Amino acid sequence: MRVLAVNAGSSSIKLSVLDEDGGTLASESLPPDAPIEAFVVAAPDFGAVGHRIVHGGHLHRESALLDDTLERDLGKLADLAPLHNRRGLARVEEVSRLLPGTPQVLCFDTAFHASLPDEASTYAVPWEWRERLGVLRYGFHGLSHDWASRRCAELIGRPRAELRIVSCHLGSGASLAAVARGRSVDTTMGMTPNEGLVMATRSGSFGPGAVMWLLRDAGIGTDELEHTLEHESGLRGIAGTGDMRELLARDDGQARLAVAVYLHRLRASIAAMAAAMEGLDALVFTGGVGEHAPVIRAEACAGLGFLGIVLDTAANERANVDALVGERVAVVTAREDLQIAAEVRRVLS
Repeated sequence: MRVLAVNAGSSSIKLSVLDEDGGTLASESLPPDAPIEAFVVAAPDFGAVGHRIVHGGHLHRESALLDDTLERDLGKLADLAPLHNRRGLARVEEVSRLLPGTPQVLCFDTAFHASLPDEASTYAVPWEWRERLGVLRYGFHGLSHDWASRRCAELIGRPRAELRIVSCHLGSGASLAAVARGRSVDTTMGMTPNEGLVMATRSGSFGPGAVMWLLRDAGIGTDELEHTLEHESGLRGIAGTGDMRELLARDDGQARLAVAVYLHRLRASIAAMAAAMEGLDALVFTGGVGEHAPVIRAEACAGLGFLGIVLDTAANERANVDALVGERVAVVTAREDLQIAAEVRRVLS
């Protein structure tokens, strides 16, 4: 079955029609709020649509065929990942209007992390918050981590079921996953995508006490705080831009500090993921920064020698497609579209 994969992200909508063998028949990247009708109308014939939906909440822990109940639930989940879920829902509604009767499968980015053990998913907050409100660590970028860890195992030449892999999705949003024998056992993002690593415009982990002080004593309103932590923090907050390429090209104190903060959090978090698996067999980089910034890969690995990570400098510099850049280090092109298509076929079968 040919599948239309719709990946509505925070900075773009990526569209592709994939054939049964994973070949790309058509693809396009559009601005995040652009309509997709022109692409859908002109695209080669396909039999089903798969949507990347960032947050499935505590009710939806695996990919599922769209029905009225699921669509209503998706609307209720918008506030958990407002930058993503509302855009995802808008694309679902657009496809429903354009192609009534065509099966649509919602592929939740949180689903891959449904295997997190309780000790990794539980916040130390009142138990009622978890049970009644669903306050727990969900994790994100699951489609990317699933694909990257599979492809990493192929490049190394060992079954994923034997490996402990730290997957590093480093893009505009960024997260790590500890993938032990094919299952996610820890990750850096939590209840929302703003936890964990320093990102392009998101703060990553930021103490709740500081949040309360800003709200109560500094006169920062809720809407302003949400916008600032989501859009004006991270690399942009420190150095004025969230574009890693610009920061690496600059030679000023703020740019150097932004990169240093980014790397400090990244190295520490990779080690934490390895600790969750009691060891590390492989490390894989994916996403825009992970794929295209060899200096970030090199600096990250430079602090991980105690885990047995050794980078091949020459291979790292020339890598631009799926490749090994060390005996146990890989660079993998992000292919969430292929993972979406696989999920669609699995659900419909």
